[in-house]
Amino acid sequence: MRNRILLVEDEHDLVLIVADTLRSQGFEVVTAADGIEGLEKFRSEGADIVIADVMMPRLDGFSMARQIRRMAPAVPLLFLTAKSSIDDVEEGFEIGANDYLRKPFELRELIVRIKALLRHNTPDRCMSLGRYTFNPATQTLSIGNSERRLSHFEAKILEILVCNIGKTVDATELMIAVWQRDDPSNRNSLHGYIHKLRRALRHDTAVEILNHRGFGYMLVVRAC
Repeated sequence: MRNRILLVEDEHDLVLIVADTLRSQGFEVVTAADGIEGLEKFRSEGADIVIADVMMPRLDGFSMARQIRRMAPAVPLLFLTAKSSIDDVEEGFEIGANDYLRKPFELRELIVRIKALLRHNTPDRCMSLGRYTFNPATQTLSIGNSERRLSHFEAKILEILVCNIGKTVDATELMIAVWQRDDPSNRNSLHGYIHKLRRALRHDTAVEILNHRGFGYMLVVRAC
């Protein structure tokens, strides 16, 4: 399964060059032209790594990154910038940037940095769920010869449930872990993602996500 890169950059020509090069290296690339669109793409499609320009219209890269960090504390962030001030670099790292690359840059160096960040961020572990195998790093759920790519949020929720098999996970705890806040819109989103996970797990009747109304959710794997 290919790693997904979210590339947020307002220089159209640069986006075309970088995206084509990364795709030729085997990456899946999702692009956005500014911070607002970048947030929308991250919420809807997720990403294994985010590469963002700093100076962009509507919403700058730092502001976008702050919101992404609240949604996904562990996703790698790499800033592309023409700024050279140490204060700007320091601000980026304070936000939670993992790396910084000044423009103009060599595409080869960008690829090396991306691969290094992905290696560092990828845990070498898979989780067994009855007949399923779940890989949190690649966000894939496999059974037999079939493999399904989960969304970023589906994978995060499932990982938490798998780590607590047989225990009820409080809905508020899930929402805070995934979105860093508990509000009605997150609760509705959580219900929606649980429904999608149940459909994804329907091919093994021994695996089930139970709803303990008023408390939360429990993942159970029954003995055959």
